[in-house]
Amino acid sequence: MGEITRKGQPIDLAKMPALSECLQAGLLCNDSHIEEQEGNWIVVGSPTEGALVTAACKAGLNPESLTETLPRRATLPFESQFQYMATLHDRSSKQLIYVKGSIEAILKRCHQMIDAEGETTALDAATIEQMVDRMANQGLRVLAFAQKMPTRSKASLDHSDIEQNLIFVGLQGMIDPPRPEAIQAIRSCQSAGIQVKMITGDHAKTAAAIAQRMGINQTDDAPILTGSDLAKMSLSELENVVEQSNVFARVAPEQKLRLVKALQSKGEIVAMTGDGVNDAPALKQADIGTAMGVTGTEVSKEAADMILTDDNFASIERAVEEGRTVYKNLLRSIAFILPVNGGESMTILIAVLLASPLPILPVQILWLNMVGSIALSVPLAFEPPSPDVMQNPPRPTHEPLLSGRLITRILAVSLLNWVVIFGTFEWAIRTTGNEALARTMAIQALVAAEAFYLLSISRFVPAIIAKMRGKTEPFGYAVLSGLGAAFLFQLLFSQWNVMNQLFDTAALNLNQALLCIAIGLPMIGLATLLRRFAPLK
Repeated sequence: MGEITRKGQPIDLAKMPALSECLQAGLLCNDSHIEEQEGNWIVVGSPTEGALVTAACKAGLNPESLTETLPRRATLPFESQFQYMATLHDRSSKQLIYVKGSIEAILKRCHQMIDAEGETTALDAATIEQMVDRMANQGLRVLAFAQKMPTRSKASLDHSDIEQNLIFVGLQGMIDPPRPEAIQAIRSCQSAGIQVKMITGDHAKTAAAIAQRMGINQTDDAPILTGSDLAKMSLSELENVVEQSNVFARVAPEQKLRLVKALQSKGEIVAMTGDGVNDAPALKQADIGTAMGVTGTEVSKEAADMILTDDNFASIERAVEEGRTVYKNLLRSIAFILPVNGGESMTILIAVLLASPLPILPVQILWLNMVGSIALSVPLAFEPPSPDVMQNPPRPTHEPLLSGRLITRILAVSLLNWVVIFGTFEWAIRTTGNEALARTMAIQALVAAEAFYLLSISRFVPAIIAKMRGKTEPFGYAVLSGLGAAFLFQLLFSQWNVMNQLFDTAALNLNQALLCIAIGLPMIGLATLLRRFAPLK
């Protein structure tokens, strides 16, 4: 497990009574424990309390022996409004109360302290607060410890028992280093227009140090608000400052709920993470409540919309990236499928109005929609994320799926598809007089135009260009597979005599096939214009 050393030598708690008392308080005023499983030490309970047990064990204290010597008689569990926990222990003929909690909650209840020799002396609050600031500025989570000997035997504990006359024992600081991937995930979220805010019960200076390290507070003059600051604010004042600050320290659970509501009143979509019972109201109020899967309570999981199974902020960033990719692929699919149907519908409608032969028969339309279009459109669902997917701002919350840009694109491509179908059919029927051949060429020209349009809206071509420039981008193999499948299906559709009989088509020669491909080439020019004036966002 390790040991605690001083100047390279293991410490001797017998010569350090104040340290021994502080570590003993952290070990006994505790609801967690550690156990060895398959050669690894596992914390059962709160990680913070597990750190206190670990520190005591490394210093040489024995949890089992201390529990027998100082058996627990009663407990006051931690409550956020009091910010402390207390335990009552029997010790020989006397009793002993240990208290641990925030420095603000403990210090105001103390009037004496234990000095380095273990003697009781007058409380030096100024020195203690300086030490707390020094530890907090290093990003340490600081807990204060105190003790009290009841004047009479007790069987239970009440808050009035520790309201005053505590003896300050010491401080313990611990740190949960930010994961490198979490720091990178925060940067990615910020570049995507997502505000990341820290709401914590830690000391304000601890929160400031961690926020600075993680890049949440990017400027030194950004305000850091505490729970006491929030308590003094009206709803309108809170709404005005909630977007100016990214760090909120010593926050009570009901204040988390107020913060969520204040952000929502500004039109923000709020995602909230939490793990405790007291986080449930804020998780329920948030647009997206996310509970911690590892450390979260069952109450928080029930109140949340989703559960973060690895308790890693980077997973949230990856979920946002995946969601944006899915939405973009959905837009691509709509922008591809609707123009195909639009071109076919315009062809049938105009042919009926003009009382001319149908350029495409109903059974051929069925083939296009069931085979050709599916082979080309399904790969869009498997498109890899764009490199800039997390560099664009969030889309407006009330933006419809069929936006003005998308409708413009659908109409323009539908019109070109109609021109391809109608124009190819009319030209072929006048030059060959063969309706079956004319319809086959019209269908093949449409599929060629669809293929070029697919390449224009997929990540396939940009990935190839990036590779030629020495960059690495995700490659859309699904699109390549779709193009290959569509080519094979259309080859059978026109060249296999069985298909000719079923769908009333005719075999094409090489020149006719190449002409169909050439007729689809103008789609590249239209797609270039649409990328400029009606981009898919």
